[in-house]
Amino acid sequence: MRYARPNTDGSKVRYASRYGNFIGGEFVRPVKGQYFENPSPVTGQPFCEIPRSTKEDIELALDAAHGAKAGWAKMSAGERSRALLRIADVMEQNLELLTVSKA
Repeated sequence: MRYARPNTDGSKVRYASRYGNFIGGEFVRPVKGQYFENPSPVTGQPFCEIPRSTKEDIELALDAAHGAKAGWAKMSAGERSRALLRIADVMEQNLELLTVSKA
């Protein structure tokens, strides 16, 4: 099956020209505001900018992860399993959005 290229008519996939770091459930700008171009694995041409993260960004991500740890630790193994299975189900339902094509 072939899909329309992202950001073109008929495509279900849209991408932004610039992304932040995904920390604590949201995209945030890199602390030092630096980005670099992200090339497409299909064409080799840049298609968006992604953060040039530094140790300060890593510290923010670690702080968020440590903050989430307590809630995750309170869940039983079965609850954690069900949470991961829900994530897998959502990914499976959105395979077309996660697919990169040469179309």
